[in-house]
Amino acid sequence: MEAKTGSLYGRVNRTSTRGFLAYVAAGAACAAVLAASNDGGHLRLSSRSDRVWPDLAFNWRVVVATVVGFLGSAFGTVGGVGGGGIFVPMLNLVVGFDTKSAAALSKCMIMGASASSVCYNLRLSHPNKEAPVIDYKLALLFQPTLMLGITIGVELSVIFPYWLITVLIIILFVGTSSRSFFKGILMWREETRILLETRERDEQSKPASAANDVVIDPSYEEPLLAQAQPRVKSALETFLFNLRSKNILVLLSVWSCFLVLQNFKNDSKSCSTFYWVINILQVLVTVIVFLWKAVQLCRKSRARRMNGNLECVCEASIEWSPAQLIFCAFCGLLGGTVGGLLGSGGGFILGPLLLELGCIPEVASATATFVMMFSSSLSVVEFYFLDRFPIPFGGYLIFVSILAGFWGQCLVRKIVQVLKRASLIVFILSSVIFACALTMGVVGTQTSILMINNHEYMGFLNFCE
Repeated sequence: MEAKTGSLYGRVNRTSTRGFLAYVAAGAACAAVLAASNDGGHLRLSSRSDRVWPDLAFNWRVVVATVVGFLGSAFGTVGGVGGGGIFVPMLNLVVGFDTKSAAALSKCMIMGASASSVCYNLRLSHPNKEAPVIDYKLALLFQPTLMLGITIGVELSVIFPYWLITVLIIILFVGTSSRSFFKGILMWREETRILLETRERDEQSKPASAANDVVIDPSYEEPLLAQAQPRVKSALETFLFNLRSKNILVLLSVWSCFLVLQNFKNDSKSCSTFYWVINILQVLVTVIVFLWKAVQLCRKSRARRMNGNLECVCEASIEWSPAQLIFCAFCGLLGGTVGGLLGSGGGFILGPLLLELGCIPEVASATATFVMMFSSSLSVVEFYFLDRFPIPFGGYLIFVSILAGFWGQCLVRKIVQVLKRASLIVFILSSVIFACALTMGVVGTQTSILMINNHEYMGFLNFCE
């Protein structure tokens, strides 16, 4: 059943990958048009909020934040989307943080939940083949563009108005959640068909085996039972097998480059020559790493097709081409940018995108969470140097999200294993994205209406101030 299920996800998603990428491109274009339509001559006033940091004390607000944060982290990391769209409104409306600080604390929660989920996923075996459950090739492909996008999003979060952020939420979150839900329905139906066929085969084989039963002499029982059985790996062996140190070192190197460059940029004057040099260096690092991995995927995919080998070079069941790689780079950049704006980890695009590329839900969730761990941690460090969140509250929320990420993964994986329904992960992904769209969409609309009633300026700040 597992082999059939693995091919199922590739077959269901392969035909609609371009449609999904085209939808994301259209959403970004709409947002860009709306941004460009704003009067560019009035860029001085804006809704830049004052910093509000409530104290960390035991009260009903902290209790609600703990419960919501735990549930959001648990289900968000299972789906591979983080849950930042739930955390930001909760921290803003319930606890009382200002919007910018809430976005920074949201990244702290995503980082903690992602880290614990990655540790848990490293202990799991691939459900279909002898391979790590985390696809490091796809992680290396998407990590640079996500990180570059997040650094852009963090900067733009200071100057972007609420109405534009709300438009982005409605376009991207609703679209990706609805498409993921549709994929989940298709997977559920196919899984049902496979389970019924398996059950029918088992029932048909029982009478045949009963008719052919023979009595075995006890003296022959021990040699028959002593036949070689497939060796089951221990938890430590599985962990070491999934832990590919070479790929992780490359990812850490990219992370370190962005961290160093970002520190230099934070110490420089905005819009100075040195400031733009650092930005260009970040773009160069992204382009070099992305092209390195993209060329590898293209060459391996082309070589296998020429040899008649239909096996995919990674978990994505598509034939890699320059056009598809460019679209993937665009989606990673867009996901990171909007993630930086909203305080999420960019997983709301990466998770559904990996499903569209043909990854099975277990691998899509594990890979998206793995990439989010790097991107969110970079944002946390940036926000720390910008003094955008209180350390005690951040540490507490990280602790809560670490526990939630581990237990959420443990519970859902057990349910999937018992029911043999990996589509449950897709439904969780879709539900979390829709919940983010609902909460942040409502909050953004209310904030925009309040600003209009107060006759506040609805445009952009000057980027260089």
